Amino acid sequence: MELTKDDRTLRQIPPAAAPRRGAAPWLVTAGLILAAFNLRPAIAGLGPVLAEVRADLGMSGAVAGLLTSVPALCFGLFGVAAPRLAARFGPVAVVVAGLAAVSAGLALRSLAGSTPLFLATTALALAGIAVGNVLMPVLVKRYFADDRAGPITGLYAMAFALGTACAAALTIPVTDASGGNWRLGLGVWAAAAAVAVLPWLAVLRRDRHDPARNSTDRYAGRDRTAGRVPVPRPAPEAAVPRSLARSGTARALALFFGLQATAAYVTLGWAPQIFRDAGVSATTAGLLLAVIMGVGAPLGFVLPRLAVRLRHQGPLVALLGACGLAGYAGLWWAPAGGAWLWAVLLGVSNCAFPVALTLIGLRARTATGVVRLSAFAQSTGYLLCVPGPLLVGALNEATGGWHAPLALMAALMVAQIAVGVRAGRDRCVEDDR
Repeated sequence: MELTKDDRTLRQIPPAAAPRRGAAPWLVTAGLILAAFNLRPAIAGLGPVLAEVRADLGMSGAVAGLLTSVPALCFGLFGVAAPRLAARFGPVAVVVAGLAAVSAGLALRSLAGSTPLFLATTALALAGIAVGNVLMPVLVKRYFADDRAGPITGLYAMAFALGTACAAALTIPVTDASGGNWRLGLGVWAAAAAVAVLPWLAVLRRDRHDPARNSTDRYAGRDRTAGRVPVPRPAPEAAVPRSLARSGTARALALFFGLQATAAYVTLGWAPQIFRDAGVSATTAGLLLAVIMGVGAPLGFVLPRLAVRLRHQGPLVALLGACGLAGYAGLWWAPAGGAWLWAVLLGVSNCAFPVALTLIGLRARTATGVVRLSAFAQSTGYLLCVPGPLLVGALNEATGGWHAPLALMAALMVAQIAVGVRAGRDRCVEDDR
């Protein structure tokens, strides 16, 4: 099968060698955890102080509404560049640059004195997050054998959920402690992103001493005698379809990723308002959002480990979708009365995200396949989810309530279950020729 330009570039990089004893596994694991922790505070921390930001910068309601969809748009646009950047500079170097962009963007955003500058610095941070989104599964595939992919994915999924929940829960207290200064409340997350750069700088330094390791080829085995992480062997890159858009498996995974992202961003952007409109206080609404995001911490660790053991992940996808449907039903009938239960159910449903990340690693046989599939599924998926939060807000404004938006979300959840079952089949993109 004919190779794409990206495939030819990737194959020019020599196979990776095993890292030194005892250092690389824990260092890479720490790097993954810290990076994942910083992939959502830029978004989750903004919602609680958006009113203060609007008042200080004179931001219009239309621009504030667009902020609910800008993250997904940036992830889709910038994420597509990750494979070529990784092929040219190596995935570790790209992750270092991405985390540096996150830290710089958040720091500069906290100093912004106008709406255009606020949006530009937000876009800088989101660009860094976008490449991190795409390359996390790639780094797991690169540094860890298949039997460890589930636990490692679970660890960074747990850190991802913790970062989101911490930003949702702590931005207001930090702002209040600084005398109502939203700039400090948002800017503190720049320091967290800067810390996340450190372990990857160490990994990058080790890779530069051993240039053969700075590749995207797959680790296919393990040196049992040395106790090191996997030893590579060349993989048939030509088996990857030239166009993933023609692969039914890749299309199903992209649709599944987009629909679960739609549900997640609608929840992140609108759940607090749904609770507040039902009579829940602003503080409690913020805590409920933290619960929704925090549920993903323990489950995000468990579900990827379970998913890799299943031959077909469709039943797991269906179970998570059923929790989402139950949560929407609860918000329809008694949003305030059962608020904590609905928050837990929506949090469980949002764990479709770590399952989607796990599926990316399972639906391709090589690291090159994973990097291309990750970019295709995430970039396509995030672009597909852009209209969701906007449409939910428009329906709420048009109808004056939340029944129509919730009905839309229930319909999308049914579609998510359907395509998720398809993506969960035991089939790789290399099989779709």
